[in-house]
Amino acid sequence: MKLKYSFLVSTCISVLGLVSGCNNNETVAISTDVPATSLRILHINDHHSHLQPNSATLTLAGKATAVKTGGFPRVVNKINELAASGGNVLKLHAGDAITGDLYYTLFKGKADAEQMNQVCFDAFTLGNHEFDAGDAGLKNFLDFLNSSAACKTEVLSANVQPKVGTSPLTLNSATDYIKPYTIKEINGQKFGIIGLTIAGKTKNSSSPDETTTFANEATTAQKYIDELAGKGVNKIILLTHQGYGNDQTIAKQLKGVDVIVGGDSHTLLGDGFKAFGLTPAGAYPTKTTDANGKQVCIAQASQYSDIVGELSIEFNASGEVSACSGTPHLLLSDTFQVNKVELTGAEREAALKAVADAPELSIVTSDATAQANLDSYSKQVDVLKQTKIGVAAETLCHERIPNQGLSKTAGCTVATQSHGSDIANIVSKAFLEMSLTSDICLQNGGGVRIDVPAGDITLGTAYTLLPFANTLTEMDMTGKEIIDSLEDGIDFALNPQGSTGSYPYAAGLRWDADLSKAKGARVTNVQVNPRVTGAWVAIDPAKTYKVVTNSFLATGGDGYTTFKNLAADKKLNTYLDYAQSFADYVTRETAAGRNVVKLPVEEYSTQQFIDKDGILR
Repeated sequence: MKLKYSFLVSTCISVLGLVSGCNNNETVAISTDVPATSLRILHINDHHSHLQPNSATLTLAGKATAVKTGGFPRVVNKINELAASGGNVLKLHAGDAITGDLYYTLFKGKADAEQMNQVCFDAFTLGNHEFDAGDAGLKNFLDFLNSSAACKTEVLSANVQPKVGTSPLTLNSATDYIKPYTIKEINGQKFGIIGLTIAGKTKNSSSPDETTTFANEATTAQKYIDELAGKGVNKIILLTHQGYGNDQTIAKQLKGVDVIVGGDSHTLLGDGFKAFGLTPAGAYPTKTTDANGKQVCIAQASQYSDIVGELSIEFNASGEVSACSGTPHLLLSDTFQVNKVELTGAEREAALKAVADAPELSIVTSDATAQANLDSYSKQVDVLKQTKIGVAAETLCHERIPNQGLSKTAGCTVATQSHGSDIANIVSKAFLEMSLTSDICLQNGGGVRIDVPAGDITLGTAYTLLPFANTLTEMDMTGKEIIDSLEDGIDFALNPQGSTGSYPYAAGLRWDADLSKAKGARVTNVQVNPRVTGAWVAIDPAKTYKVVTNSFLATGGDGYTTFKNLAADKKLNTYLDYAQSFADYVTRETAAGRNVVKLPVEEYSTQQFIDKDGILR
């Protein structure tokens, strides 16, 4: 499970004679006196353009304590600190460096690349979101990443196959930008690193070029393990972006893999985190075996620049793993609050002691150079938030529940009394269109915060309208489960201990609501029109539909217990930022010559509304 959130100037590090990731050749020699049978891997994954610190809650000294976590300049400092402690070190990034925050929306990966170059990773594997702007967008990001003469990060993915001569990634050869593997040589011992990218998810939920194909992950991995073995390389690291569960599965399918450093599922590992109120998905590292029964060690480092993984591996004379251990380091700033009040005195000392006693927790200062670089971008963010992305041709009113009357904008109470929020319905349509595989969007009115006045829509508008750190989650649901979810949302909206923000809004789905009825009878005449491309028909309770929602609801927020109870294998977090998804929708409408306007009445999710007093509105 992930942490919950509110809402690098290029140098290569040379430490104790260790120079890693600064050579663009396939085989990189690293000079050091430390035995080559031991290796430390410092790694991150899924930072998703989250370059600034995040917010989280930890249980420290028995109290729920608000803390600031991560931020890329702290990643830089922590990796430098760990590398300086000696040993043979590789620095790896397991993909999804970009998309998910304004720093990508505004700078298209340039800020991320400069921060990454402060670390100078030895290798970086491609994640699915690296393809969100197509092959051309990925090429631009990789150009930023490799713009430094001092640092050339190896970009890996063995199963990504852009068409040679067609894709901007492969205009001259298959390895113009992406290699299947790299070999790092230390004291005469060779370590092979093979990159893998999740195939189906990238092809279906991102935007690679049509001519770019994705080979089977396991078959491809075995092919290159065997090729490396033929070159005398018997210590194999898979640098994957395919999820923790898939890493465990593929390990058992392969012969000859030793270590898997992964990403994609944003998985928090490390049983020690349980003491701080977090819910790790497994041990760090997770130990399993390959198809030959040989030990394989698996690691992942959560998300959003929060954690630096430190994985230690011992190899025997045959190149097999004899032992592995490690620590996932959660990076903290020096601030601790309880009930929004900064701790002082004995309470602060107790919190500091709890951190000092935990190997998983570190108070880390920001690397000065990386921070100065990030500050140069941060100053631009406030200005660029005013960038116009579209035009609202009319006022788009917002009410959580039809006829609620909370909007202070003239005319909105009357305009929303029968069908509810204009803008919440438009946001639902935006989410549906940005989720390339979903049939329906279903989300909550409380996730949308403001009326949008007629006139210019800016990036700032998008992030004020949708201010939370939510992402889009896709779920496979039966028609009955969808109806039950509508009932969940309305019931929680009417519960005095609930929230009116739970009232449902949708795209590709509509219904009649009677709030005077009991739960289970409030929603009738439910109809679907998948992706709003055909006719409206009655929902089939037994049929499975793909539904996109926000990540808050997907975990059961706002009383959506049916969402919460769905099996984990029926949910897929796309990690598409929900505000950026709306901004992308508006930008696309503008490019097509369209202003943002109210939807046709037949697309409003609440078609008929009877309030709790039995009055038809």
